[in-house]
Amino acid sequence: MIKSILIKLGTLDRRIIFVLVGLSVLIPLLKPEWVQLPVRPKIHSQIVFDEIEKLKADDKVLLSFEYGPSTKPEIHPMSIAILKHMFAKTIKVYATALWPDGIFMSTEALDEISGEYGKEYGIDYVNLGFRPGNEAVVKGIASDLRAMYTFDIKGTSIDDIPMMDGIKNIEDFDFIFSLSAGFPGSTEWVQYAADPKGIPMSTGCTSIQVTDIIPYVENKQILGILAGMPGAAEYESLVDEKLQDMGVISSAGKATGMMAAQSIAHVVIVIFIIFGNISYYVTRKTGKESL
Repeated sequence: MIKSILIKLGTLDRRIIFVLVGLSVLIPLLKPEWVQLPVRPKIHSQIVFDEIEKLKADDKVLLSFEYGPSTKPEIHPMSIAILKHMFAKTIKVYATALWPDGIFMSTEALDEISGEYGKEYGIDYVNLGFRPGNEAVVKGIASDLRAMYTFDIKGTSIDDIPMMDGIKNIEDFDFIFSLSAGFPGSTEWVQYAADPKGIPMSTGCTSIQVTDIIPYVENKQILGILAGMPGAAEYESLVDEKLQDMGVISSAGKATGMMAAQSIAHVVIVIFIIFGNISYYVTRKTGKESL
């Protein structure tokens, strides 16, 4: 009986295998609440969370967007989780972009989460937008922000935005967070702003960037790091737990669903490989016995 089942598995139509693998990916992505795998945050993700937790209500955070559509699946879930965490703690968010595409990423994230948390533009958050110049922009913000930014992304004068009162340079911020996919990004922020001015800083980056940034993390020039999609999923789990404790109802994070889809798809593929090999062995052995 078992032998015949194993032999039939070896002749299973490949289209059925494709459908099962496809479902193992699609279901966690479309309905992440159906498949909630446990996520264990690593130490660097926990450090980022703890540093944000140390901030008080009305503290000022410079949140810089240095990524575009190609790296959005890895970094955008981080930006969403970070904004949820900061807005839940009533932290003031000042968004900038060292990449042109960062404007679209910041606008999308801020529009989504500010509406969910009832935050008001110019009072609770502001989007200063993109300025060309790479590390020169970081140096400009560090020394004289108002010379670098005279108006925000909406064309409103900086002087007419209430939460810009008293903001002159990087020393007027309590924290820096860089969402980075490359140059310019986290390295420039730590070299030209955070480290020279003594402003605490954390970062979230693509997996491929971790080896470049980890020396700054180990040296505590950058406080923790969210490393790629796993880091985003870990931070989402920490923020979701925090929001539940606060009694805040929030939408599910995408990175957790993506990691679940990846994990389940890998398990399904491995199972098919194992049964395929067993079926091949049984079929071959049965063929030899019949001779």
